[in-house]
Amino acid sequence: MTATRLPACGLDSAGAMSTQPDLPRVDAAAQPKASGGHVLTLYVASLTPRSVAAIRSVKDVCEKHLRGRYDLEVIDIYEHPSLAKSEQIVAAPTLIKKLPLPLRRLIGDMADEHRVLVGLDLRPRDKAD
Repeated sequence: MTATRLPACGLDSAGAMSTQPDLPRVDAAAQPKASGGHVLTLYVASLTPRSVAAIRSVKDVCEKHLRGRYDLEVIDIYEHPSLAKSEQIVAAPTLIKKLPLPLRRLIGDMADEHRVLVGLDLRPRDKAD
């Protein structure tokens, strides 16, 4: 998998992995607007089941809560190790929220929607956390 922008991330409409080579593609609905747009980068380790699940989960959260107000780039750390090194990625999957500030990093399982929303500053952290 190469650096791509979701929703065209190598998953077909049913959520299965596409066998076609991934080319950088941009979906107009996923482009950040001039104000309030979220710029996100998801680092994954190849096309493992965990990576596929992370891509699907983050895409679902973005479509549900940020529809039309986000730009999500998926980067395979094995295909682009220099990008992973420059961002100091130590584990995958890692989701980085670059904009709006402050920069936030979410490492590990992306299946818990509440955890992802807190990581993106879209939900307040529970007092018990």
